[in-house]
Amino acid sequence: MNEVSESFEHNETREHIEVQSPSPDYSGTIPRDGYYLAGFWIRFWAYLVDLIVIGSITRLIVNPIFKLLDISLSDGSMFAPISILTSIVFYGYFVLMTKYFSQTIGKMVFGIRVIQLNGAKPSWGTILFRELIGRFISTTVFILYVVVAFTNKKQGIHDLFADTTVVQEKKKLEFTPAV
Repeated sequence: MNEVSESFEHNETREHIEVQSPSPDYSGTIPRDGYYLAGFWIRFWAYLVDLIVIGSITRLIVNPIFKLLDISLSDGSMFAPISILTSIVFYGYFVLMTKYFSQTIGKMVFGIRVIQLNGAKPSWGTILFRELIGRFISTTVFILYVVVAFTNKKQGIHDLFADTTVVQEKKKLEFTPAV
């Protein structure tokens, strides 16, 4: 009886979602018993780590090159060379890291990764749509990142557009791929 009530309470407090079928790419790594979804706070801290990494790349590589070439770093225009290159580093970081590793350095630190709702590893099209268009909208209206806290699949605006979500790697349960 106690086991049943604990199981019932556990199901009441955790959101459970199901997906289609996993892609063959992930057949060896997607657990069949599900995932824990990554909520707002863990994703927030991972994003802050990513911003530190991007800022470090910019300050260690881009800024010295601009100083060496005697190009202004203080021009505040949206189309200034420093603004354009900083944007390329920002979006390039998210696109390339998410495509090749399904996670950025911030997500690696916190043990979370991006997957499609059907359990597959995101394709180039999905990544480009999620990271370029979705992230542009989310960074333009920063408060939209809070959407993660209120959707039942813990999706941000960029996840909703691309049919993706972020899950925890080590924990399993909430996200069960349908087979």
